[in-house]
Amino acid sequence: MDLPSTKPYLLRAIWEWCCDNGFTPYIAVQVDARTRVPREFIRDGQIVLNIGPDASNKLLIGNDFIEFQARFAGVARELSVPVAQVTAIYSRENGAGMAFEIEGNAAAPAGEAPPSRSGGAGDDAPEPPRPEGGRPKLQRIK
Repeated sequence: MDLPSTKPYLLRAIWEWCCDNGFTPYIAVQVDARTRVPREFIRDGQIVLNIGPDASNKLLIGNDFIEFQARFAGVARELSVPVAQVTAIYSRENGAGMAFEIEGNAAAPAGEAPPSRSGGAGDDAPEPPRPEGGRPKLQRIK
């Protein structure tokens, strides 16, 4: 018997931790065919989204999908992100959060450009802090 994934529970917990501490939660998503986001903000098959209370409306972090409304360039959009496609959740202010592996062969749509750091409400989403010359580094939450 397969156990249910802990990922949606961890996403909800880190979202709550960010909000409780005055931080802005962002998610990084590897876009696939099931991901409903504004296509013009997808870069290299990825998108970073602000899911904080000030940037999202009707946020529901379910066990299979994260669904919410957000504004992009002043236009309200309905977004739906498969939990399985979330690669990280982190605080904009300090990069504290958690990274996740994508299970299986999650391919992004062809012909995408370099990564966007745009999120809901027209914010430019920052990357997690990077060590010198390296990949983004997420910090452990203690």
